[in-house]
Amino acid sequence: MTTSARPRPNWRNPIHLLAFGLGSGAAPKAPGTFGTLAALPLFLLLQPLDPWLYLAITAAAFLFGIWICGRTSRDLGVHDHSGIVWDEWVGLWVTLWLVPPGWGWIVAGFLLFRLFDILKPQPIKWIDQKVGGGLGIMLDDLLAGLFALAILQGVYWLV
Repeated sequence: MTTSARPRPNWRNPIHLLAFGLGSGAAPKAPGTFGTLAALPLFLLLQPLDPWLYLAITAAAFLFGIWICGRTSRDLGVHDHSGIVWDEWVGLWVTLWLVPPGWGWIVAGFLLFRLFDILKPQPIKWIDQKVGGGLGIMLDDLLAGLFALAILQGVYWLV
């Protein structure tokens, strides 16, 4: 099935709108990358918060994402539709937790997250293939975010 033939979200449905990253996941090419970019303004609002509050909000977004991504996936009849990017939002926020100030760190985190999300090294690939529903949609991006976070923080502590 081609991308153009894939089911389209109901933009009047707030669940679909959130799952599609406020429409950023509807980009015709590279929706995951555009969705991840759309998460940056919200990250900039979260960044000044206490690290534990930031983490609590990100964890709540992860749990909420299980529901909205699972629901949207069921509504569209496509597991992990490429336009569902709420998982990319949360994955990026995980990556950028405790990131030092500065655009260089943000760009590095963005690139690392996209690398792990696209390449899906093990066990990310296994989770992507074997875990279904909203949990599966969210979990592989959470793990990609944790991998990117570990590298980003490791580089920070070495520099």
